[in-house]
Amino acid sequence: MGSRALLLRCANRLVSGNQQCQYLSSSAALSKNLADVDKALQIHEPSRKNLNDVLVSKTAAEYEKELHGLITVESEVNAVGITSGVPDEHIKTRTVLIYKPAKNAMQSGTNNINFWQISFDTRERWENPLMGWCSSGDPLQATRVNFQTAEQAIEHCKHMGWKYVVQKENKSDPKPRSYGTNFSWDKRTRVTTK
Repeated sequence: MGSRALLLRCANRLVSGNQQCQYLSSSAALSKNLADVDKALQIHEPSRKNLNDVLVSKTAAEYEKELHGLITVESEVNAVGITSGVPDEHIKTRTVLIYKPAKNAMQSGTNNINFWQISFDTRERWENPLMGWCSSGDPLQATRVNFQTAEQAIEHCKHMGWKYVVQKENKSDPKPRSYGTNFSWDKRTRVTTK
């Protein structure tokens, strides 16, 4: 360290033109090429390596990198059902019905039926001996999911990996009400006898 400090001090004096170190400037390399002096004075430290990189072999490091990397599933569709944790019997063997539900008998308006719904096929059921109710071991039997369009429902079934059947939409053609026209606001409905 002492020799390095001495060299730095002398190099600085040479640059500033000090007379005390003129005797050192007799060497042509030191006086002419100050860039070489700066380069010689630079400290070349080796790059630091991680201890884990040194101790672990390359194959073990590659294996560890693959473990912590992303998993790619090669399939035509990016099936979420494969990675969701649902058992295969509920993904591969289920058929989904996509339909537009009918209007409830207790409602008169049609505002609450403008959506598409999916429901699963029914599985084995049995009668509960205690209450007489129908029981099932199927976790998806009462699942109903609503969608705004049939295309959204189809896309959801493709992502989950389910087979699906689309039921045609039932369109109702309202017939003109002859009795209701008697009370129409835009027509003259009463005929005078005069």
